[in-house]
Amino acid sequence: MSPDSREERINQAFVKVADTLMDSYDVVDLLATLVHECADLLGAAGGGILVANATDELELIASTSEAAEFVEVMQLAAGVGPCVDCYTSGLAVSVDDIENSTAWPQFRDAALQRGFQSLHATPMRVRGTVIGTMNLLFTATGSLTERDAKLAQALADVAVIGILQERSLRDSNIVSEQLHLALDSRIMVEQAKGVLAHSQRMEMDDAFNALRAYARVNRLALRSVAEGVVNRSIDGAEITAAV
Repeated sequence: MSPDSREERINQAFVKVADTLMDSYDVVDLLATLVHECADLLGAAGGGILVANATDELELIASTSEAAEFVEVMQLAAGVGPCVDCYTSGLAVSVDDIENSTAWPQFRDAALQRGFQSLHATPMRVRGTVIGTMNLLFTATGSLTERDAKLAQALADVAVIGILQERSLRDSNIVSEQLHLALDSRIMVEQAKGVLAHSQRMEMDDAFNALRAYARVNRLALRSVAEGVVNRSIDGAEITAAV
């Protein structure tokens, strides 16, 4: 990739993330856009975003695929893994060669089972407080360059600003409320994915992409579309027609 085309793709990634910051922006859509764009830009095969809930426990809020989601959920179930360490330490964590790593055996087995060979976890911070992590999974061994690691951090920082858009960063209660809303939205979106996948006989990943496409075409919040699918006020065939 030429330097010019790379810079253009970086600019486009920031623009796509920024485009989700509308007055009634949807946090789940914002974070899904972030992890998809970052994975595409840095050549990752998958990725996910974990955020802390009110009791300081990590929960999955966005992922690029069911395979990536499986790896993230396994870490949460075990309570250990590179993404958990990233959240705890507030520092980026890289696993250059998952197969030959000795730490986190449950994470290692889950990642290898889905074809992932390396990982890079980036902290998401608010004035020194870590609120979650963005995690990128790769099918080849190796680590990100320093430049790419900084780019991942910059995109994560933009997303954090988006979560707290037009809010006081000093008010921890507002931070908690915003993240709680995001987690609630995630649950609704997961329900809608299941409904759409069943009614339209499609894969879960395709169902999520269809929900996002319909929301954008009709300038609606992703959560609103998900609610419509769940309560059957929006027909599944209408959703798939937007893809």
